[in-house]
Amino acid sequence: MFSDVGEGNLGVGSTIFAVKPGDGSAREQAASCQKVLGGWANIANEYATKRYRSNLINWGMLPFIIDKGELPFTNGDYLFLPNVRTAVEEKASSFDAYVVKEDGLKKMTLKMGELTDDEREIILKGCLINFNRVDE
Repeated sequence: MFSDVGEGNLGVGSTIFAVKPGDGSAREQAASCQKVLGGWANIANEYATKRYRSNLINWGMLPFIIDKGELPFTNGDYLFLPNVRTAVEEKASSFDAYVVKEDGLKKMTLKMGELTDDEREIILKGCLINFNRVDE
C-alpha cells in the first residue's frame, strides 16, 4: 500500500491524547516539555484554550482534533500519517491516518482546523524559533 515509505522519508515522533488539554499551568509548560521528549503532535477532542493550541504550534507540533467517542487507537499504538508534510503545505484541514495493527493498517481521520499561513510555516520549520531565525 505504501511501498515508497522507508528509510530517508520516514520520521518517528511521539504524541499524546487528551480529551481537553491545555487548562491551568499546562498551557505554558506542557507543550515545551512534550517537544523536549520527542513530541510531534497532540490529539484531542478539543483544546481548553487557544493559547495552549498556539503553544503546540509554536513548538512545531501538530494540534490534531478527533471526534468524541471511542478512540480508534490505544496506548502504545503506532499511528502512521503518510504525506503529512505535504498535507500541511497544501492547507489540508483533515488528514488520513492509520493505526498500525498486527493485522494491517486501520484508517482513521484526524482534523486540524484553521491555521494561518504563518502557523503552517512555523510547523513546517519545526518551531517558532526556526520561523524567526535569520539566515546569513
